[in-house]
Amino acid sequence: MKRREFIKSAGVAGLATAAAASSFPKPALSQGRKQLKMVTTWPKNFPGLGTTAQRLADRITTMSDGSLSVKVFSAGELVPPFESFDAVSSGTGDIYHAAEYYWQGKSKAFNFYAAVPFGLTATEQSAWINHGGGQQLWDEVGKKFGVKPFMAGNTGVQMGGWFNKEVNSLEDYKGLKIRMPGLGGEVLRRIGAAAVSLPGGEIFPALQSGAIDATEWVGPWNDLAFGFYKVTKYYYYPGFHEPGTTLSSAVNLKVWEGLSSSHKAIVSSAMSAENDVALAEFNAKNNGALNTLVNKHKVKVRKFSDEVMNAIGKRAGEVVAEAGASDALTGKVYDSFLKFRKNAIGWSKLSDQAYWDARLLPFKYGK
Repeated sequence: MKRREFIKSAGVAGLATAAAASSFPKPALSQGRKQLKMVTTWPKNFPGLGTTAQRLADRITTMSDGSLSVKVFSAGELVPPFESFDAVSSGTGDIYHAAEYYWQGKSKAFNFYAAVPFGLTATEQSAWINHGGGQQLWDEVGKKFGVKPFMAGNTGVQMGGWFNKEVNSLEDYKGLKIRMPGLGGEVLRRIGAAAVSLPGGEIFPALQSGAIDATEWVGPWNDLAFGFYKVTKYYYYPGFHEPGTTLSSAVNLKVWEGLSSSHKAIVSSAMSAENDVALAEFNAKNNGALNTLVNKHKVKVRKFSDEVMNAIGKRAGEVVAEAGASDALTGKVYDSFLKFRKNAIGWSKLSDQAYWDARLLPFKYGK
């Protein structure tokens, strides 16, 4: 074969080979790769809340081997903290990480998936949502707004809050400016307080400036990180308003429905794992933080009186019942929640509560 004919035939073969190669499908990871934006209501990398959101995003990314990557935008980076829900509902964001009571203006039903005064503890909440019909109703509520919700963390029992004076009676609540969101805030309004809802990043400046007289946030670990002890020394318990606060994460419904079955399984598993890990972390870190607040920063831990608790409990029953009567779907959630709570109380008296009482008996465990 002559040199010119060889080069020509080689060029034709090369083009044919290139055309054949271009017709082969791209690698599966490249084809199915998705990048999702997570918006949160938390300050960036804030211990236990911001870090939980980041850990969830990293877990999804790692479990999917990068085929489903999640980038976290903390409060204010992409949207203001309390606009996270609207961002995901509208498609501006793909996932949010928050607490559902922030959305009670959309539906009172959301309160039951964060915290209800004198409601369920963390383990009871998880039991209701996973095995008591709670998730199915939550999905029904979320569908109205175009989101698919999940449990994605829990703080456990919270503290009652920080006060710039002692709270000995109901009179001490009259006109008190306190940061408390959700149904708990409405309960305090009923006894004369001026309750407001503020995102986490705005609480310390408001407390420092005197814009508010008191605040609840989470518990020792988070409260120490925010430095509330620098402004006030009275730290009250128990946190009647949030006995086991669920942190939530929801995916835009169209995005969720567009995920493959394997990606859906990864997201669901990551949410469940983070729900457990976060609760364990809060319980572990609160111990040392409380000791630091009391011993190093001389914080005065006080217990609410029975008079105050009884009055708050009475108002709480009214507020929660009114929320349950706000619309038909919320009524279904309320009925389901109330039924589960009744049964949970019956069992906890014989299990957790009985054991806690027994553990306080005067005997030593080990040296």
